[in-house]
Amino acid sequence: MTTAPIRVLIADDHFVVRRGVGAMLASLDDAFVVVAEATTGVEAVRQAQLTTPDVVIMDINMPVLNGIESTRQLGRVVPAAAVLVLTMFDDDETVLSAMRAGARGYLLKGALQDEMVAAIRSVAAGQVVIGPGVAGRLLSQLTAAQPADAPFPQLTSREREVLTGIAQGRGNGAIAAGLGLAPKTVGNHVSAIFAKLRVASRAEAIVRARESGLGGRTAEGS
Repeated sequence: MTTAPIRVLIADDHFVVRRGVGAMLASLDDAFVVVAEATTGVEAVRQAQLTTPDVVIMDINMPVLNGIESTRQLGRVVPAAAVLVLTMFDDDETVLSAMRAGARGYLLKGALQDEMVAAIRSVAAGQVVIGPGVAGRLLSQLTAAQPADAPFPQLTSREREVLTGIAQGRGNGAIAAGLGLAPKTVGNHVSAIFAKLRVASRAEAIVRARESGLGGRTAEGS
C-alpha cells in the first residue's frame, strides 16, 4: 500500500530558507509535498486554512504576525496541522512561548537534513520533538511546579509578572524595562495572557488581576 506524502507548508520570510527547505523535501522520493509557502504570519494562517497541511514549518521572526501568535491561531483554525518551529532563536523564553502556543516541535536552523526529516515525520505522527541543546532546559522549566496558592495557575511565572505590571497600570515599555525584557517579548506575553484569561482588553485584564490580588487594589477598594 502506498503511503500518502506528508503535506507541508513552509512559513519563513527569507526566500533562501523557503527554497532550501522546499528543495530538500522535493528530493526525498515523493515522501513530502510542499502545498504552500508563506512570507508573513498572517499569510501562514490563511494558506493553512486553504491548503490544510499536515505540518507547518514556522519561523519565529515573521512580519505582520510573529510565528508564536501564528502558531496560536493555527491551533484554533487548523488544529490538525502540526507546527514545527524552525528558527535561529534558542533562548528559553522563545522556546517555551512557542511550545505553549501549541507548537509540536522546535528545531534550530542549521539542523542536519536527517534531523529535520525525522522531526517532520514525528510531528506529523502526533509526537513532540525538541532539538538537542534546548530539550533539557525546556523540560526543567515545564516541569517546575507553581506555588499551590498562586493566582492564575494557567499562566507561567513570567506571564504572571507581566500581568502584575499590567494590574499596576504600567505600559509594555515600562514592564519590559522592569523585567529586563524586550518590549516585543512583553507584547507576546500580553497576547498569551489575554488568550489564557479570555479577556479582550487591558482593562478587563486589570480587573481580573486586581480581583485576584495582583498589582494592589483599585482606588475604590482601598
